[in-house]
Amino acid sequence: MQAFLKGPASISTKPPPTKDRGPSAPQGSSAESRRAKPVPWVEKYRPKCVDEVAFQEEVVAVLKKSLEGADLPNLLFYGPPGTGKTSTILAAARELYGPELFRQRVLELNASDERGIQVIREKVKTFAQLTVSGSRSDGKPCPPFKIVILDEADSMTSAAQAALRRTMEKESKTTRFCLICNYVSRIIEPLTSRCSKFRFKPLSDKIQHQRLLDISEKENVKINNEGIAYLVKVSEGDLRKAITFLQSATRLTGGQEVTEKVITEIAGVVPTGTITGIFYACQSGSFEKLEALVKDLIDEGHAATQLINQLHDVVVEKDDLTDKQKSIITEKLAEVDKCLADGADEHLQLISLCATVMQQLTQNVN
Repeated sequence: MQAFLKGPASISTKPPPTKDRGPSAPQGSSAESRRAKPVPWVEKYRPKCVDEVAFQEEVVAVLKKSLEGADLPNLLFYGPPGTGKTSTILAAARELYGPELFRQRVLELNASDERGIQVIREKVKTFAQLTVSGSRSDGKPCPPFKIVILDEADSMTSAAQAALRRTMEKESKTTRFCLICNYVSRIIEPLTSRCSKFRFKPLSDKIQHQRLLDISEKENVKINNEGIAYLVKVSEGDLRKAITFLQSATRLTGGQEVTEKVITEIAGVVPTGTITGIFYACQSGSFEKLEALVKDLIDEGHAATQLINQLHDVVVEKDDLTDKQKSIITEKLAEVDKCLADGADEHLQLISLCATVMQQLTQNVN
């Protein structure tokens, strides 16, 4: 019995040192992991304040005036992807509320979240009904309202949009809404009339070039001006896509110089030589050559939709085609694009397209 009592006593004298060592080790490692945590460049270089938003002068000017008076209307941001819509409202909200109150005062719902009529009636309505005080810990004025950000609002059902309009009116004292979409035509009229509308323009090549150059310098990426110019070209005004391509290309090269060839592979762009090859095959007038070329295109894994977009650009700029020939080919491109969107077979659609191009090019020769 004494031995039994002694046992635990002797064991109990050992844990204290291990307890002391225990917490200190994880704390150090967690601090290190926090410091070394890799962040996608898109998030790392997202604008932190409204002044950092690139190329959207009108929107920035209106928002800055609103922020000065700590008042904001209901907003509707629309425009192509990657032009800074979500970044702008998040930066404005951070300036309004500061880092401490940001999480409490902003509700962000994306298309990936469930946003049917039930969610609008329950989650959004409940959040909108909460009242807030106008004070911040750093002493700056804080607006007495919250912000609900509905990203990709054009994918919301009409019923959910209809349910939102009453909430927008009823809770106007405590809540502001910001709707973000690519296509303003998909937002119902009663909602658009309740919001201040702002169109986000596709970013100019010069602005994109400068922003990518800054990121390249900060991340020590080896890339020349031609490489950045090509990156801007393949991203088509979408800065988010350009930054993602740049990061992917950097990881692929592993510290070597990022070249046009690497960007072409990363972006899934059809090489210029392949496009030229299609026109040569079509000009030859040989259907066998054409069929072999289309089979090679499919086998190499090129996306038909990407090929159609690039062919369109080449056809429009081609000098040796008449306006009538261009219109016939572009009409066929539109038809093929629609068929592919409906789930048609890529091989058959590309053969059909190339046959039309061949017909027009051989007519030109004759």
